[in-house]
Amino acid sequence: MNIRIPLRAVALMIVSIALATATLPASAQTPSELAANSKRAYDKLISTVPAAKALGKDAVAVLVFPRITKAGFVIGGQYGEGVLLQGGKAVGYYSTAGASWGLQAGAQQFGYAMFFMNENALKTLTDTNGFEVGVGPTVVVVDEGMAKSVTTITANQDVYVFIFGQRGLMAGLGIRGNKITRLNR
Repeated sequence: MNIRIPLRAVALMIVSIALATATLPASAQTPSELAANSKRAYDKLISTVPAAKALGKDAVAVLVFPRITKAGFVIGGQYGEGVLLQGGKAVGYYSTAGASWGLQAGAQQFGYAMFFMNENALKTLTDTNGFEVGVGPTVVVVDEGMAKSVTTITANQDVYVFIFGQRGLMAGLGIRGNKITRLNR
């Protein structure tokens, strides 16, 4: 049996692997750099998205990942580090990591902010050894359309997530898993 893989597919796979490994924890920022980058990303988000600004006023805490790198070709992964902000101050450092498999190819960078709207949702993050998105409190990803209609009156879920700063191209369908873990810093 002779299997031929197109040269483009091989090149894309090599680039994806290179991008994924370029941002692994070995290249982690210092705590002060990470806190500054997270705060800057949060400030930009709430200045450009009115729904994020409104939710930020009522949230008990916001977990901000300013840059996550995702890459894959059939098998993919993502990694990023962020800061838990309470009252505008960094109170904890976290990583987010995930794996996926399925019909996918490419690489991208993005950030996201998780608005914890009540103490019970926040305890799920702070009192466990790893917070799995989709297990525990209700997590709602706010897309552009929903962001126009979310207010503090209509916000009745545990956690709201805003994705921002997307760069690159990642296309495909897959099964994803994402875990958030506290860093010892």
